Amino acid sequence: MFETEKQKEKAILVASSPEDESAVKASLDELELLVETSGGESLGRMSQKRDSFHPAHYLGTGKLDELASLVLELGAEAVVCDDELTASQIKNMAKRLDVKVLDRTMVILDIFASRALSSEGKAQVELAQLKHRLSHLTGIGAQMSKLLGGIGVRGPGESKLETDRRHIRNRITQLNRELEEIEKQRSLLSQKRKKAGTPLACLVGYTNSGKSTLMNALTEAGVLAEDKLFATLDTTTRKVDMPEGGELLLSDTVGFIQKLPHNLIQAFRATLEQLKDADILLHVADASNPACETQMQVVYETLDELGLRSKPVITVFNKMDLEGAERRQDSRAAATVLVSAKNKENLDKLAEKIAELIKAYRIKETVLLPYSEGALVKAIHDRCEILEEDYKEDGTLITAFLDQELSGRLQRFVLKP
Repeated sequence: MFETEKQKEKAILVASSPEDESAVKASLDELELLVETSGGESLGRMSQKRDSFHPAHYLGTGKLDELASLVLELGAEAVVCDDELTASQIKNMAKRLDVKVLDRTMVILDIFASRALSSEGKAQVELAQLKHRLSHLTGIGAQMSKLLGGIGVRGPGESKLETDRRHIRNRITQLNRELEEIEKQRSLLSQKRKKAGTPLACLVGYTNSGKSTLMNALTEAGVLAEDKLFATLDTTTRKVDMPEGGELLLSDTVGFIQKLPHNLIQAFRATLEQLKDADILLHVADASNPACETQMQVVYETLDELGLRSKPVITVFNKMDLEGAERRQDSRAAATVLVSAKNKENLDKLAEKIAELIKAYRIKETVLLPYSEGALVKAIHDRCEILEEDYKEDGTLITAFLDQELSGRLQRFVLKP
């Protein structure tokens, strides 16, 4: 949002909502964090209780006049609205207020642009920004004289705003092709993993709930973990040794947030597709946050949108070391665990729950493998939890929990009860 900390862009935060005062305050608190994360500074707030946004300028006419007076009084350089605005709303508000007008989506996209490190992440963010700008060319165009820096101009940059629709559409097509190639590569890796039979657990959760800290505690992955929104964007996958033998792949993904821009979900769909391959989802929630339940609901709604609610979930209530953390439960999850990722407390219990849940989705079989099938015996040792093993005259007798792929290959050796 801002290029330096020496000159923070000063903004007024605005909300129009039918919800009660406490809900609006919580949403504006989060918007303020977003603005600060992007490098800006909040000078003040204004909200209006309305059943629907004013179609022309978001706020009602009278409230917009009040906002104009507040902008002059505080010397604000921008107004940031807590919802996604239409092109005409941005244009009309900017004309009346004579300052830059931005919406929540622009701020989130700007943060993502500053966080993306990999070529995939940068392509995904640029795609989301271009789609948003394509639908807002009229509104943004009215503000071009004000867009000399600050909010909403990172990533593709100011030049992208000045290009015509055809140029932007061509770039969107190019980015889609690049991401399709990345998705194909990811699919090949997924097939290879499934063939190897290594279970996959994916971390999901609200932004700043401690997913990266938990990832580091379980795997020593060295993922950037900071107390800020969207500290990391790029997916990281590492191996974890399970307590009863065998390995687990653990993958960290981008955090969720209220009103996550639809274009962003679409752009990151290739990354989030990995969640569909997961055997289980580890839903990390901040137990110390008063809005924990609301944040959890946002995560579940996002999983619904991605078609992932049928996946088995372990809810990991993190930050139990902090004052105000509550012992919570989640009836929507297959299991819950209370941990402190920072202090590495109860991680052994989490590993046990993961092992139990994976076992529940595996098939218990007893097989008699001829001694000529040494490769299959090795595969069982590498991939499965073995309950019993004995050496008989005609082969190796093994009882183990098998993954579906290996169970299919071993059917001709299964001993029926």
